[in-house]
Amino acid sequence: MTKIISIANQKGGVGKTITSINLSAALAHFNRKILLIDMDPQGDSSKGLGLDIALCDKTVFDVLLKKENINDVIQNTVVDNLDLLPAKLVLTTLDSLMTLNVESPYTMLKDAIGDIKKKYDYIIIDCPPSLGLLTINSLVASNSVLIPVQCEYFAMDAVTQMLANISKIQASFNKDLGIEGFLLTMYDSKTTLGNEVCMQIRGLFKENTFLTQVPRNISIPESNVKGVPVTVYRPTSSGATAYLSLAREIMDKE
Repeated sequence: MTKIISIANQKGGVGKTITSINLSAALAHFNRKILLIDMDPQGDSSKGLGLDIALCDKTVFDVLLKKENINDVIQNTVVDNLDLLPAKLVLTTLDSLMTLNVESPYTMLKDAIGDIKKKYDYIIIDCPPSLGLLTINSLVASNSVLIPVQCEYFAMDAVTQMLANISKIQASFNKDLGIEGFLLTMYDSKTTLGNEVCMQIRGLFKENTFLTQVPRNISIPESNVKGVPVTVYRPTSSGATAYLSLAREIMDKE
């Protein structure tokens, strides 16, 4: 049975896109069939998997507006078992187009993936850093939310905000939406702040915090620039090891 996981946090720069790319690749490494849906208009997940989005004619935007069949837009990637539904900047115009009498603006993504989701073991959705139409569509389509938490200042403010918005989605659109877990990112055991944030999150959300912590590791941003996941770029690095460990934790729930 397909599991659909949104990677979401309204605070930018917490490792959301990095996690979307590398968790998808790590799950694919364990022979799971994965679709990564890029719902961020910046298209960073698409670029992080080597796609030149400037040359990309068809994107998730066209699928949401029913201009294109989703099967014609999904692309293969450099990673075996990992497909991509790409995005680019035109996605920012989706809100303004909702005046075009779209019957169900919050279920566009859910409706779009209804026929193809059985082809995949996991669908991972990279959400933009805001609770607008794109993120609401992602959460309505999902079984659960994975929340990356950067081990730095204001981490708890972002978590509190995210939990409040998840509650709103549960109350209005998707009562079965669960929390997949909190993922501590950019962790540096040598800093007092990093350890304090780590202890605070684990203390408050012990049951829902992954054992895996993603460290600060130069291989992760380097792999992003190269357009390949860190599990492919440098498979023995601490960054790759962390995301493979995270994938195992998620698969343990199967």
